[in-house]
Amino acid sequence: MSNSSTISFIGAGNMASAIIGGMLDNGYQAGNIWVSAPDDSHLQALRDRFGVSVTTDNRHCAQQADTVVLAVKPQVMAEVCRDIAPVVQNTRPLMVSIAAGLGSDTLDSWLGGGLPLVRVMPNTPSLVGKGAAGLFANAAVTAEQKTMVQSVFESIGSALWVDDEEQLHGVTALSGSGPAYFFLMLEALEAAATEAGIAPKTARELAIQTMAGAAEMAARSEHDPAQLKRNVMSPGGTTERAINTFEDGGMRDLVQKAYNAAFERSQEMSKELADKQ
Repeated sequence: MSNSSTISFIGAGNMASAIIGGMLDNGYQAGNIWVSAPDDSHLQALRDRFGVSVTTDNRHCAQQADTVVLAVKPQVMAEVCRDIAPVVQNTRPLMVSIAAGLGSDTLDSWLGGGLPLVRVMPNTPSLVGKGAAGLFANAAVTAEQKTMVQSVFESIGSALWVDDEEQLHGVTALSGSGPAYFFLMLEALEAAATEAGIAPKTARELAIQTMAGAAEMAARSEHDPAQLKRNVMSPGGTTERAINTFEDGGMRDLVQKAYNAAFERSQEMSKELADKQ
């Protein structure tokens, strides 16, 4: 990422902090980062931790930037956007939103219209540098700006573009909500192992490492998950019996139903948020 441009974060929550930390770890200069939030004590803690510039004035923060990252909750986004609209209409920065559910057209209208805007759907593993983000750019975003945004989010994990904004609902159902799916599996495995007599601490450590190892194997392997699964299974063995139990119990259909439910709720929330504001 270029160190010559200035990036401002409107909002200073966990995700903004994670992104800033990732950027600094990848060579971005703290002197080119501004952050605004209502809580001055929190901002001072961020300044002490990262060496970035801080302010409680959103307009002043936005005015400094070539790129403005909107990192506030969806419920207050309209108010924030309308407040900084006069500034960004004058300076014409790239706008980046990490708020779930709010469409690019809605955001652009609140900002006064006609701005380059990227929507990003990050997920909570971004907080430990293992995020998976889906990105969508409106027609005003240049190739250079896309490259810059991608580099920012690759500093905290992986960042992949979608061509159709509607696909961000699918990203939400997959990687946005997905960590909770794996935590559910982790919880169930831990409980089953504890029921079988394994100490809870041991069960948790084994389950976590097994999940982490499987993910790393999938990331490194040239094989698809189906083949990796078969590689673990021996005819008549323990894994085959367990997998058959999952299949007979309808696990695939249940995963599909859960994914569809998250997808549909993402669509509903998008409409609800736009209508309320």
